[in-house]
Amino acid sequence: MALTDFELIVVLSTEGNMRKAAEKLFVSQPALSQRLQHIEQDWGTPIFIRSKRGVSLTAEGELIVAFARHMLEKKNEIKARIQAGGSEVYGTLKLAVSSVNGQYWLPDILKDFVEHYPRVKISLVTGWSSEILERIYQRSCHAAIVRGNPVWRGEKLHLFSDPLNLVDTRIRTLSQLQDDDRPYIQFKSDSSYARVITEWWHSRNMKNPARTILVDQIETCKQMATHGIGYAVLPSISLTENDPVHRIPLIDRQGEPLRRDNWLLYDEEAMQLRQVRAFVELVRHRLFR
Repeated sequence: MALTDFELIVVLSTEGNMRKAAEKLFVSQPALSQRLQHIEQDWGTPIFIRSKRGVSLTAEGELIVAFARHMLEKKNEIKARIQAGGSEVYGTLKLAVSSVNGQYWLPDILKDFVEHYPRVKISLVTGWSSEILERIYQRSCHAAIVRGNPVWRGEKLHLFSDPLNLVDTRIRTLSQLQDDDRPYIQFKSDSSYARVITEWWHSRNMKNPARTILVDQIETCKQMATHGIGYAVLPSISLTENDPVHRIPLIDRQGEPLRRDNWLLYDEEAMQLRQVRAFVELVRHRLFR
């Protein structure tokens, strides 16, 4: 059983859905199904029970997936040791991260990192992307994670593109918004994000909101929107399938989804530190695994 097979059954057990697992693994659903059949034949037992609701592990499957997770962890551990030049990774990793990424994207990454590198201390600051850029310009952090299109002469790693959505518990189309007098709920953000929303608003010839509620945190904004107090524009990363809102994707003048790119910034000098190199490589591995 190859390591790619381990990754396949671990992802499938996590997602519980063939379509979602296929998308995450960047393979077609028939190819995933066929590969799973070979894996189950190799083990001589069904690993998953298939139903209309998705897939669930058999008792034997639980043992196999636990073994697969163990093997993948060992692989990552050995790879990290090789990348660290055979020396243990320790020291302080100084990260500066935009608030949205710090709240929704980073925790899962850091959990993985601290499990692999328990001797590394984490120093983390969050703020608007404009503030985070200033920190890395001033070299007060080893690496920065920002949203938008940063001006940076060092190394840049594209993390993901995050579509923006107008969310509301009532309205399903933008035309319905024209007759809605509930407040627009807005969270404080840097000027570039606010400018993107304003330009989109005017490009659609939307009437100005009758009222606006300005809050400090994106999560507060989300909670107010999901409770039906008003509507808001939120990034997809902040939303889950369980949030009781309708999502209306924001579309630009070219008919493309309006997105915010997210970047990891660092430079060659910082990469000389083992803990920085380990963090960047872990993120890179998560992106391209």
